[in-house]
Amino acid sequence: MTRLHPASLHGSLQDPILGSIGMLNEVMSRYPRAISFAPGAPHPKLVEDVDFQRYIETYVTHLTRDKGIGEEQARRMLLEYGPSRGLINDIVAQALRRDHGIDSPESALVITVGAQEAMLLVLRALFATPADTLAVANPCFVGITGAARLLNIDVVGIDETMAGLDLDALQKACAAARGSGRRIRACYVAPDFSNPSGSRMTLDCRRRLLELAEQEDLLLIEDNAYGFTAEPGNEFPPLKALDRGRRVIHVGTFAKVCFPGARVGYVVADQHLAAEGGGEKLLAAGIADIKGLCTVNTSPICQAVIGGLLLEHGGSLIALSRSKLRLYRRNLACLADALDRHLRDETPPGIRWNRPEGGFFICMDLPVPVNDALLEMCAEKYGVLWVPMSQFYIGGGGGNKLRLSCSYLDPRQIETGVERLARFLRNEIRP
Repeated sequence: MTRLHPASLHGSLQDPILGSIGMLNEVMSRYPRAISFAPGAPHPKLVEDVDFQRYIETYVTHLTRDKGIGEEQARRMLLEYGPSRGLINDIVAQALRRDHGIDSPESALVITVGAQEAMLLVLRALFATPADTLAVANPCFVGITGAARLLNIDVVGIDETMAGLDLDALQKACAAARGSGRRIRACYVAPDFSNPSGSRMTLDCRRRLLELAEQEDLLLIEDNAYGFTAEPGNEFPPLKALDRGRRVIHVGTFAKVCFPGARVGYVVADQHLAAEGGGEKLLAAGIADIKGLCTVNTSPICQAVIGGLLLEHGGSLIALSRSKLRLYRRNLACLADALDRHLRDETPPGIRWNRPEGGFFICMDLPVPVNDALLEMCAEKYGVLWVPMSQFYIGGGGGNKLRLSCSYLDPRQIETGVERLARFLRNEIRP
């Protein structure tokens, strides 16, 4: 029998983050009746009426009527590999322009296998040498830090303030990198209701971040997964909509506003790239070339479903996400209100939580270490699950924090789950 020693394999196989995710899945499988505040997944109710065939037919009609493609050829396109850059680029580009003010041509888009592939491809394209470092908000979504780990990219965490990313700390990190012969090549941010902290970047902070990116020759990787959950009338423009120097690479996903099973995301990369033999092309073309060697293309059938969904909502991301917005804002309010009712008057010392304006998550501080053993005990004795936050922190930290997600639950489940959580905290947590 062949035995492989861990030292002979890539270090990511021994990464504690992967172990934490596996442990959480294992605990959830052993306590199926526990109420789980762990998944950041879309609510199951939102995918009950998905009519795949109708959306595909809507997209085929678009190809034949609006693009002048014969019906036989249009249907065959959905059964073949298709271009690495994607098929529904025009529909997505128009939606981003109309709804979010992101005025980039369809040639600047690559349709990806979810936002996760988009992040991996962008990192692969941007990071050329071991001297290049990725800055991320701290705490940070493990998808981007995990992708950096797979690509052997060093990561530095930049703490958040009430206004968003600590720009002074980012500037100091850039100076420190230069002083050691390195550079901060790019900075990953999720300006609206980030995972896991739920923080939101102010409009002033967004503008100053763009100025700093120009000053420090940084590229910004913007993740916009939760921007649609902002209160209507209180939306901020994405960084990409404010980007005049083409400093921002914008990453998006249809997992939350449509459904995750389609695995369709996108990246907007309109930076100019010198082409071999002279001339220029867009960075998106280079990213599409890399994608061609990874996943070849994003499923044309899945793209057709998403394209048809968008078309049936007038080509508008806002219209498409309206019902989801109502549900997620209701759930977030239910979770915050339940925590206030069940814990505010009898909160054990040292327990605090935030109240984000949108997104899926609320974070809680405890006066004790928040680890796998505490999670196991909470699941077994009280029937409620959550996520330890230490896995989201760069260089340690978050050891006394947990994350609660409200997206996958109904109000009654949220109420019952918070009742159980409150009993756990009152009975088991001692400063």
